Amino acid sequence: MTNPSHPGNVGAAARALKNMGFEQLRLIKPRFEHITQHEEAIAFASGAQDVLAASREFETFSDGLEGVTLSFALTARPRDIGPNCLSIREAAQLTQRHLEENPSHQVAVVFGTERTGLSNEQISHCHYICYIPANPEYSSLNVAQAMQLAAWEMRYALIEDNKSAAQQKGKALDFSPPPQDPLAPQEQVEALLTHWQDALESIEFIDPKRPKKTMLKMRHWLMRSRLTQNECDMMRGVCTQILKNVKK
Repeated sequence: MTNPSHPGNVGAAARALKNMGFEQLRLIKPRFEHITQHEEAIAFASGAQDVLAASREFETFSDGLEGVTLSFALTARPRDIGPNCLSIREAAQLTQRHLEENPSHQVAVVFGTERTGLSNEQISHCHYICYIPANPEYSSLNVAQAMQLAAWEMRYALIEDNKSAAQQKGKALDFSPPPQDPLAPQEQVEALLTHWQDALESIEFIDPKRPKKTMLKMRHWLMRSRLTQNECDMMRGVCTQILKNVKK
């Protein structure tokens, strides 16, 4: 949840997550301190106080995505630029496939502020945009309601996958897939983007006084690519070499 301002919504979100079997709630810079200890948050959690108490707070948007390898920005508004757009059901199916291949990885569905949602800059930190196909004449959902629906879709996709795996068990030999290069976590992608900007400025590809537009496009490109750890390391090596040659 990004910049939550209503304690009741935070408590209701914790309840929505626990209903669907999820435990991790991240809060990015709540509007006031100790929001999870507010009596309204505790009341709305209604039995999910453990999830509420275990929630983590982060100062910045990028910090809130620490350790995440697949992220979805939930929004009701269409965007002219940005990541590819999926329905929440498609996002859940992609999540299921991602976790099947990478069981230890973390996936995030990111929710905006109660009043204005997510900014374009915040969305640029995510791999995909996703939306809930609600009534187009009245698509506005309370953030806790949206979290309940998103959590249900995620749970349903994972339940269906478990059913399918149980049905297939014993029908064929179990061949382990070859090891895959792990995806780079979000904080390493952010470090690459900083390094990449330094390299591009050093060769005067971008104006250091006005890097925003070009770097936003670069960010969208890299986020869509879903870089692996090796790819991230390789690109940082390229940046290092560019900076070395410029200094000669």
